[in-house]
Amino acid sequence: MSENLSKILRMIEAAEASLKSARDLLSEIDPTATSRITSHVRSGDAKAYDQGETQIVEGNFDGQNMIGPHEKIFPVPANYASKSKLVEGDRLKLTIMPNGSFVYKQISPVEREFVKGTLVKEDGQFRVMAGGKSFRVLLASVTYYKGEVGDEVTLLTPKDRESMWGTIEAVIPQVGSSAAVNDEDVF
Repeated sequence: MSENLSKILRMIEAAEASLKSARDLLSEIDPTATSRITSHVRSGDAKAYDQGETQIVEGNFDGQNMIGPHEKIFPVPANYASKSKLVEGDRLKLTIMPNGSFVYKQISPVEREFVKGTLVKEDGQFRVMAGGKSFRVLLASVTYYKGEVGDEVTLLTPKDRESMWGTIEAVIPQVGSSAAVNDEDVF
């Protein structure tokens, strides 16, 4: 067992060293890139503590997961993230119940802005093209709103900071698509 633990620790150290080298190289190429990529997921202010029999973990939403202390990743259910309209950078609190169930709560939303874009599919993944940028979006949001490639989308993004992810606020179907409302359908 201790031999496996030693291997794991060496692997973690090697991974951290590789990440540091990659960030250093990236900052040589584009000094602003590292801060744009990692500013929203840093776990420096993340914390974990016990409250009776429950464990509490606080961290930041990265568009798909919560990043907790020591860069630990906690999966956020896509349906919760979609329905709650979580935005990259939002502060979350995870309560791990004694039975092992996870309960997430948004505790500090980032300031948001609305942008309009077009729903596209790149490399098998849905994205929204808005303002010359490509934003990743959760599949659960696309299916919930019955989005189709080419639909106009209202997207929530963090205000005054770069983000890789956007949150679908609404999908405006293409005129003539099966999801669009016909004049005859309106009473």
